[in-house]
Amino acid sequence: ALAVFVGIIVLVLSYNMLVSDKITRLDNVQKEEIKLKEQYEFKYHTSANLELFRAQIEEAETLFAQQLKSLPNSHETPGLLDDITFVGTTSGLNFNTLNWQPAITKEIYIELPIDIEVIGNYHDFGEFVSKIAGLPRIVTVHDFTVRKAQAGELSLSLQAKTYRYRETEAKAAAK
Repeated sequence: ALAVFVGIIVLVLSYNMLVSDKITRLDNVQKEEIKLKEQYEFKYHTSANLELFRAQIEEAETLFAQQLKSLPNSHETPGLLDDITFVGTTSGLNFNTLNWQPAITKEIYIELPIDIEVIGNYHDFGEFVSKIAGLPRIVTVHDFTVRKAQAGELSLSLQAKTYRYRETEAKAAAK
């Protein structure tokens, strides 16, 4: 009985001292193997399609450069007010308000809001907004309100926003 008891104690101690650490290590190594296989598959897929990825990156950079050209520079923003005024008057609208609001600096761009209030009829408003969308520079329309004005006319209040890329601001400051 003593030999069996000593044998069981020796087996339990050997298992705890020698085998249990190795089982834990084996589990960790197997998990790491799965992660490495996933990384390998991702890298293999990337390398197999490397030329396609490069072409996509070049296309994205070209599109980004084109979109940057649609953003007004600091010296072009006053001309944007002229363009909006021209678009409004050719649409048959009369301007009550056309004012720049303080610029809002975001992470990679500067937002330039413009408060606009015009008087005209409903169809002229549609033509005006359509022509704003057709301007060569990016201008978005926000928070518009239509209400009755005088003698059967309507009043349209809106906020137009244009954007300027911050990197161009940094370059201009450096010069």
